[in-house]
Order: sequence, then structure tokens, then C-alpha cells
Amino acid sequence: QVQLVESGGGLVQPGGSLRLSCAASGSAFRHWWMRWVRQAPGKGLEWVSMINPTGGNTTYANSVKGLFTISRDKTKNTLYLQMSGLKSEDTDVYYCARDTMGAPRGQGTQVTISS
Repeated sequence: QVQLVESGGGLVQPGGSLRLSCAASGSAFRHWWMRWVRQAPGKGLEWVSMINPTGGNTTYANSVKGLFTISRDKTKNTLYLQMSGLKSEDTDVYYCARDTMGAPRGQGTQVTISS
């Protein structure tokens, strides 16, 4: 079973940047469509971005389009989310998951945007 471990979160000032990582165990990861989602306390999950197995097809939520970039490195079995132009409303716990309904997420990484 593939395990997913997110990292890279932290406290950043508005307008700053962060790169999140999602390290996957197991070769099956290379064949999966993957997504990033985020969730604020007391709120539902918000889909952020999706990428196909080769990395050649990506989509983004309108709220992050042009600011966030999803990518993957098959040699490192890792998914990334490069975030720039961060705003206070981007404060959330960010999770990676296989892009399949009901797929389990990692433990998440906290991103806090504050001055």
C-alpha cells in the first residue's frame, strides 16, 4: 500500500512562497493521477490541483490558477506544489492524495499565511 507523507508547510508572510512535497512509498504512485486538497478548521475539503501520471496534464482551482504549480518527480517518487503570491485565505492544512474518490490522504502539512 502506498503511503503519502506531506511536508514543507510553515508560516509565511502574505505574498510569500512555499513548496510543499508529498513523498510516496511504492512504485504504484508513478501511475496515479494525483491531487492536492486543503482544509481549514471546521470547513470542508477544497480541491486545489491535479496532475496526470506523466506530469503533462495539470489543472487548478480558479482561486490558485497562475499562483500555484503542481509537479512530480518520478525518480524521487514525489509530488510537489509550488505556491507563490500567498494570501491569508490560503491558510489551511494541505494534503496530497490519489485522484480517486475516497482515496486516503497523508497526514497533511500546515500552511499559515500571516504578517
